[in-house]
Amino acid sequence: MSLGIAKSGLTLAAIAAICAALVAVTYHLTRDRIAANQQAMLEQSLAPALAGLEFEGPISESRLVIPPPHDLPGPGPAIVYRVFASGKPLAALIAVTAPNGYAGPIRILVGISYEGNVTGVRILEHRETPGLGDGIESTRSDWVYQFDGRSLGDPALAGWALKRDGGVFDQLSGASVTPRAVLQAIRETLLYFDAHREALFAAPASEDDK
Repeated sequence: MSLGIAKSGLTLAAIAAICAALVAVTYHLTRDRIAANQQAMLEQSLAPALAGLEFEGPISESRLVIPPPHDLPGPGPAIVYRVFASGKPLAALIAVTAPNGYAGPIRILVGISYEGNVTGVRILEHRETPGLGDGIESTRSDWVYQFDGRSLGDPALAGWALKRDGGVFDQLSGASVTPRAVLQAIRETLLYFDAHREALFAAPASEDDK
């Protein structure tokens, strides 16, 4: 009986070793493809916030992580993707978090040209109410497109609010908390960019991107 158990144990050990080897080989053969696919997905998620601007190199090539404390929306690190053309700063994509959404934090990507104009806004992640707050998504409505081309001077800072709050921007039908949170985050991001524009483009890329 003990000999049979020993043989079974050796058989199981051999099977486990073969499976481990197969997993290792599969990982080795596919890791580059997986990384390339992940990079492509990242690039595809970033590009829409650039409103058709012509740039050079991958968008994510010059990535900057801004640790807290900072003056950008959200308590955690903010991520900035610097975009260049002919070696000169063209725009920045800044991923921030609006902490005061109706159903929780809202992750937002704000594209800003070097001159300070909004090139595009996209919602990266949220848990807002379907049919109401989810209208902030570009696939659900055209609400976020009203920010394209706007800047701190267009409108003046006081106008960066919903119309019901005395500003110039539309709210979503049946929802005000969600669009108000997104609008506030965009305004704060523009203010930060205006105050730190030179430093943002001069800073070296984050260590994990080198």
